[in-house]
Amino acid sequence: MSLRAVRADDSSDPTVGDLFKSRDAPSFFGSSYFGPQAAAKIMEAPAPDLTSGIRSQMASSTHSFRDEGGPFSQIWDLLGLLPRKKSTVDRITDCFLNELNWTIDAVCPASFRSKYDDFWERKFGFDDFATIDLRWLALLFIVLAFGVLLDCPRPKNKEVQRELQDTSLRFYWAARRAIVIAPTFYGESTDLVRAGVLVTRYLIYSRRVPESWLTTSFAMRMAQAQGMHIDGERWRLPRKETETRRRLWSHLYMLDKTIALALGRPFAILDQQCLVKKASNVWLDDMTDEEAASTSEAPLSEPTLSVCTSLAHHLAIIVGKIQEHCFGLFTDSYDMVLSLNEEIVTWEAKLPPYFKLHDPDTSKDGLLPFLFWNRLHLHSMYHFARVTLHRPYLLRQSITNRFRHSHDICIASACADLDMRLKYLSQRLNDRLKWCLGPHHLFNSALVLGIIAVREPHSRRSIAILEDLEAYCEMQKNDIWINEFALAEVKIVELCIKRARKLRTSAQSSSAVAVSQPSTVPAHATDTTEGFSSASTETIAPAAPTNAPAPPQPHFDYCGSEPPLMPSFPPGDNAQPWQTAWADPSFSLLEAADLQHWEYVLDNITQYQMSFMGQ
Repeated sequence: MSLRAVRADDSSDPTVGDLFKSRDAPSFFGSSYFGPQAAAKIMEAPAPDLTSGIRSQMASSTHSFRDEGGPFSQIWDLLGLLPRKKSTVDRITDCFLNELNWTIDAVCPASFRSKYDDFWERKFGFDDFATIDLRWLALLFIVLAFGVLLDCPRPKNKEVQRELQDTSLRFYWAARRAIVIAPTFYGESTDLVRAGVLVTRYLIYSRRVPESWLTTSFAMRMAQAQGMHIDGERWRLPRKETETRRRLWSHLYMLDKTIALALGRPFAILDQQCLVKKASNVWLDDMTDEEAASTSEAPLSEPTLSVCTSLAHHLAIIVGKIQEHCFGLFTDSYDMVLSLNEEIVTWEAKLPPYFKLHDPDTSKDGLLPFLFWNRLHLHSMYHFARVTLHRPYLLRQSITNRFRHSHDICIASACADLDMRLKYLSQRLNDRLKWCLGPHHLFNSALVLGIIAVREPHSRRSIAILEDLEAYCEMQKNDIWINEFALAEVKIVELCIKRARKLRTSAQSSSAVAVSQPSTVPAHATDTTEGFSSASTETIAPAAPTNAPAPPQPHFDYCGSEPPLMPSFPPGDNAQPWQTAWADPSFSLLEAADLQHWEYVLDNITQYQMSFMGQ
């Protein structure tokens, strides 16, 4: 039998295709598809139903399970990775549901527990092997991967932490295997998409962002195979299922757009091919279909988890525009940067009082504890978008001060994000995971501020930046959960601190020599223009005589609005390789693991700065 898409009566509505039942799951086919099910629809005949890949006669054979080359050996291996005691699985699963799920909307607790009970109530024998749903088993494994970490958020020593991390990774890899194998036996399902989203979030937590770009694309394909890119109202699905699909699609959309922008890689979801409404401010997971159909949407003053999902989706649309217009193959003008910044500002201005960036209303946090963590998540996403948008213009200068706005915005958001990082490092792991499984780990504001400190080492602002960066590095290295990817970022930040300190020491030594010797430089030679350099973006200031004192640097308040005095550098074809990551929007920021490249960049910036200062 086929589940046909019911289109609206208006003939002007776009053709969206059909949903057919295939292999125990709804399967989407567009209007260009013409296969046996489409032909059956034209002839008004029953459509052929492709059954599940596990046939009962095969499942009754013990040989197929034990045969290393057989299809069921993979299922047998996966089951062997589960803890032997059900009580252990119960405890770890409860940790995930009670500690994390209610903040990130990962699974529907009622549906998950129902399938969980069915899984453990099955007969433990070969003859009942076919009842195992690999799609749900993949979701169970990634839940266990998070649950192991949540079960012991503060291990007593590094050995315990390493054991927990290894156990978590085993469950993670089991989930990856199950996700890959499941489509061989079944059609796609909501559980498989949820597992893909959680796998992506696990990689973000692990700082393995390039790998998460692959998994979110895979999860998106599984969602599209079920028609999630078309709103459930067009499929005439029950309201409860429609809202669930909307929230799940929003999670995928946010991850796809933000990860793509963070890496400078193409995003997978094209807006012109999607017809999905944003999630409504209503929570229907605990209701029956009849109750959900009659429930009205709540006002924004009575928030649910769907509010954060909807707001993040809206900001992700802007993030997609930033990727397309400012970091694509053909970039737009600086006016487009300012226009997109206005869209971000407009989004921030429309936030409800409990999500405001400044002085939010926290009176509802006690009654609705998820608001606190959702607020941090949205703020982190806001700073990520602003820093990424303006970073290419951070070190540029103009005779008309046209880039001053980008200087101020980028530095202010980087400072605000660093402040959030310094606070979250003191939290337990189960609290960190409530809000940092998204954009917070997609970029590192400390790297941006480290480059600023190297480029303007003598300003008062840089002194404050260096102090906070040193505190950040110290807290990171003392964190028992730090991994090699986070440690690589710390090494880069420490390298920035070292270079900035070296420049400050060199300048102080030069100043001391200049004071002890009479200066032959005319008085006007040491004058400097307040604010930006009067040089154009193509001009480098000439070096001062070796016996002249260092040019005076303006003083800044930390994260203030006064622009830095820095030498400009030429973007475009004449730029040095180390400059492209900043001057050319088509280049993304170097990965923290590329330590040699970062050393090369910082060495050249240091030499460039010392040349400018006449060292």
